[in-house]
This record gives sequence, C-alpha cells and structure tokens, in this order.
Amino acid sequence: MLDLSTPRAIRQIRLATELRQCDGPGLKHLTQAALTWFSTNHKMVNALNVFPVPDGDTGTNMLLTMQAAYKEVAESQENNVGKVAHAIAHGALMGARGNSGVILSQIWRGFARALDSIEVMQVEALVKAFAEGRDTAYRGVVKPVEGTILTVIKDCAAAAEEAAVHSQDLRYVLEQTVAAAHRSVAHTPELLPVLKQAGVVDSGGKGLAVILEGMLRYVRGQSLDQAEEAEMAPLDLASVGAALEAVEPGQEWEVVVDFRPRTEPDLPSLYARLEGIGTSIQVGEGDGLYRVHVHLLKIKRYEPIELAEELGTVVNVHMENLIDQMEGIQGKRKEADLPLAAVEPGQIAVVAVSPGPGLSRVLASVGAAAIVSGGQTMNPSAQDLIHAIEALPTDRIILLPNNKNIVLTAQQAAELSASAKQVRIVPTRTVPQGIAALLNLNPNGDLETVRATMERAANGVETGEVTTATRDVEIDGVAVTDGQIIGLLNGSLKLAGDDLQTIVIQLLRLMEAADRELITVYSGEEVTAAQSEQMAEALRAAFPSQSIEVHHGGQPHYFYILSAE
Repeated sequence: MLDLSTPRAIRQIRLATELRQCDGPGLKHLTQAALTWFSTNHKMVNALNVFPVPDGDTGTNMLLTMQAAYKEVAESQENNVGKVAHAIAHGALMGARGNSGVILSQIWRGFARALDSIEVMQVEALVKAFAEGRDTAYRGVVKPVEGTILTVIKDCAAAAEEAAVHSQDLRYVLEQTVAAAHRSVAHTPELLPVLKQAGVVDSGGKGLAVILEGMLRYVRGQSLDQAEEAEMAPLDLASVGAALEAVEPGQEWEVVVDFRPRTEPDLPSLYARLEGIGTSIQVGEGDGLYRVHVHLLKIKRYEPIELAEELGTVVNVHMENLIDQMEGIQGKRKEADLPLAAVEPGQIAVVAVSPGPGLSRVLASVGAAAIVSGGQTMNPSAQDLIHAIEALPTDRIILLPNNKNIVLTAQQAAELSASAKQVRIVPTRTVPQGIAALLNLNPNGDLETVRATMERAANGVETGEVTTATRDVEIDGVAVTDGQIIGLLNGSLKLAGDDLQTIVIQLLRLMEAADRELITVYSGEEVTAAQSEQMAEALRAAFPSQSIEVHHGGQPHYFYILSAE
C-alpha cells in the first residue's frame, strides 16, 4: 500500500468533519488513493472480459493509465488544484493504453478543463469537473455506446449535480457519486446485450467505479489494500495455450517486479518462494521499494507479480523474452534491423503496431517506416506512438493501430502530435488489414487521398483469429468451454471446438476463402515450423484452387491469424 499518511492530507481530507474544499495536495493524494485501490482490484476488472479470448486487459490498461497520471504529480508540491489536475490529465493522456485507458484519460482531461485556474476545489467546481469529464469523454468517441464507461461517467455527473443541491460537503457528493457509479455498473448489462449474454458487467465502467471508490475510501480512512470479493475468478493467463505442446525446461523469460511492501518482507522466505518459481534470482531494496529479478519458464512469468502483490503494491513490471534475446545475438532481430522503409522529408511515413516479431518483419517489408510493439494484452500507450511519430524525418504520418483496442490510443496520439505533424489514422483492427493498407501506400501522394485508399484496401480483407477460450460462456449462440479452440471472424466469435485444424478450415470457409485468390496464415509464437507445415498441407487439400502462404508471425496467445483476399 502506498504511503498516504502525510500530515497535510490527513488534516485536510481524512479528519475533517465536513470537507468543504480540496487544494492541489488534496487532489494529489486522492489520485494516489484511487491508484492504490485500483491496483488492489485490477485483476477483478480484468476478469470481466466479455469474450472468452486472452485479452482481458481492461484493468491492466486502466492501471497503467492511472500510474502514468499519478507519476506526473508524485513529487509535486503544487498547491493550485487546477495545475495539479492538468498535470494528472497530461500524464493520463500520454500514458493511456487501450480503449478504456483512453476514455479514462479523456475524463481526466475534462476534469482539468473544469478546474483550470482554480486555486481550491469546492462542490460547485467538482460538479463542473464531473460534467466536463462526461462531455469530453463522449466527444472523444466517434460512436458512443451506452452500457460502457461512458454511461457510468454520465450517471456520476448527474449524481454529483443532484448531491450538490443538498450539501456543500465534498465527501457527501463523492459518496453519492460512487453509489451512482456502482448502480450504473450493475445496470450496464441491461443496456448492452452482449454483457448480459456473457453474464458480466462492463469492465471499463467497473474500473471507473473502483477508481472513484478509492478516493472515497481514502476520505473515510478505510483500507486500500483489501481487494473486493470478485463475482468471477480472474483469468489465468498462464493457462492460455495449454493445448500446445509443453515447452522444454530452460530460462525462457526474464521478469523484474518493483513493489512497495506493506511490512518488511522475510527475505529467507521470499528467496525460498522465488526459488520455486525460477533461477537467476536477485532481490534489491531502496527508497522503500523492493526489486525482484528472476528467470523462469514462460508459463510461470506472472507468478513473481502475484507474489509481489501478496506482499504489497506492485508499482512497475518489466518482462523480456530471453529466447528471442538469445536469437538476437546471432540474428540481431531488433527493430533497427527490420527492413523498415526509408523515408525522405515530405514523404508519407507509416507507423504500424505489431504483436509479434514475424509480423513486424512482414509489415516492414511492405512499407512500414516504424514499428511499435503491441497487441492483445500489451496495448501500447499514446506516448509509445508519439515517440515513433517524432522519430521519423517527415511531417506526414499515417498510423495503423492493427487492433480494435488500439484505435482510440492512435487517435489520441495523432491529436497530441497535431501541432508538429500531420497525422492520419487508418483504423485497422487486425494485422492483415494493416498489411493490405500498406500495399496501397504511395509515399509521394496526397496525404488524405492515400489515407482513403489505404482504408478501402483494409476494409476489403477478411480476418480470422484462432485462440484458446479462457472461460465458459455462450455468445450469439456459440457455446464455449474453457480451454476449447475458438475461431473469431473480424473480431466476432463464430466457432468453438477441440480440434485446431478443423477450426481453422471451418473459419476459412466462413471467411468465404474459396471465393478469394489468396489465403495467408500467420502462425503464433508457440506454433512450431512442423505444425505450420502440417496446417499448410491441410489447407492446400481443403482449398486446392487458392494460393496458400504461411508465415511465422510470432504473435502471443493466438495459434493462427488468417487473411483471405
């Protein structure tokens, strides 16, 4: 649990009989409390994934966004609440990840606008902040969907306005707002049928409710390190891909976890537990933080994080694939060695997001000038995309997010880069769409014309994805059992079964691959070359009139990504 016990914050917020105003330090500590409580409960938010696919990362994305937001003010001594709000919003905007993180950052942006130039926040300003947070969030989404985090912030704003009629106590207004948030979350399945089918509430809305609840718990003096009882067990990401062949023993991944312990750890016990997880163990301590370093099997790579969460609050995680690193010693398969397109000043350059090293090479070979790593469970931040944009020697940029959960982040990065560069988005939702778009790139053309051409090409591609179900569910008439092979067509669940080859062939038939010229298959990181070849043989037999291309994509979680053109 983070240290929230500064005397100023206690006097002003936690011990006040009636809380009439909040200054900069007060908002800073409320944000810290929100982050701490969300960190405690983010796994529960992750578990509220609608589809049974390994992308239950709403909680993780919102946590990373909140960490970036609080980092901007962690060392601040600013008293002006408006300036603190702007710093928090800036951090959230730059660190936003995934759709949920982007919308959360827009809520913070609205808060900051409402509090601009205000020295201390009173109830009237808080009500305006919720209202502007709502309006800014809705404006940031092209087609707002009710039954999501947008509905929850709308209901929060209404509750804050109603509460202000009865009291000028900030604590009372926050209590009423949090209660409204939880009621709104409980109602989301009635507004969004897919939630009702899956038997869950909206994860982004739940995340917002948890964030606000963290602030309320702080002003009430309640604990911030005891997780809520979750109605659904958290997803076990380590079991994803269990149907694949077992990996050979070895040091496959490096994990580094920084955490702040609740009490002084028993080091012999900590070392003993780490020895049961992996090797090359190192534990360091400084400034109240402990850093754990361990090499381990891929399937165990989340265990050090879980161990650290038992002992305290995780503040930073770094993971690296050692096998890929070792291969890099020979092949130097780093981004700098990809066949990236050379770009001259004034030309159009493409920044593409890629979930795997093989897919990165394909994207680079067809014209990408910069690659940003990201995909399911590892959405890049707006800052990651901005860095790639800024590094290119031209002011004309096209962004390919290549994942539905990265489109809003790409839009935010484009907006934040607008003062220095012309950035356009081709809202590709899959890598095959991104590849099709790149094949229609004209570096010397008119930016808007090229964008439109690339978007038309992307929309003409059918994409299939094959992965392992992470839980039992029935959606749109497709009943899925945890551990089954599932097939998705353009992001929609279509098939479930127990045989990988059968699912791939059935999915391609749904994609009407027999009526198209080319079938391209991108194998995942755990699919061997022999397995890929066996799949290619089966596809040639099933689709004798089509050209079949097989590439190693290296994407995590998904056995195969398919395209039919």
